[in-house]
Amino acid sequence: MDSEYTITEQKPLVEEFLALRTAVQWCNPAVVTAEAALDGSLYCVCIRHSDKLVAFGRVIGDGSFNFYIQDMIVAPEHQGKGLGKAIMLHLLRYIESTGGEDAMVGLMAAKGAVGFYEQFDFSIRPAEAPGMERLPAFRR
Repeated sequence: MDSEYTITEQKPLVEEFLALRTAVQWCNPAVVTAEAALDGSLYCVCIRHSDKLVAFGRVIGDGSFNFYIQDMIVAPEHQGKGLGKAIMLHLLRYIESTGGEDAMVGLMAAKGAVGFYEQFDFSIRPAEAPGMERLPAFRR
């Protein structure tokens, strides 16, 4: 990541969070839902370019044993510049400093992103014990 980017440990404005989700073609929750989600985060990392949010990631969980990396997003025009790696290093440093050495860390990788997470020692769950999800009604 070069010096034209600034990284901060803070939550973004809800409007810029939703705009970044839109930039990567993710669906958006209602504004009130997104705001509550950001407020409930344990830790957030923002990367800005010319004061515009271009990358983001956050940690949710119980703050001790179970952590979940959520909303890892890098705007398409800023991908391939080390921003995702910078965010992951911050998120993992937070988890390691907050949780015990036996802390569990989960995430859901976007299509094509498994290799990115493998470099941080994440592995795919076995087929006989896959992760599961329940989608909101508007996405079923």
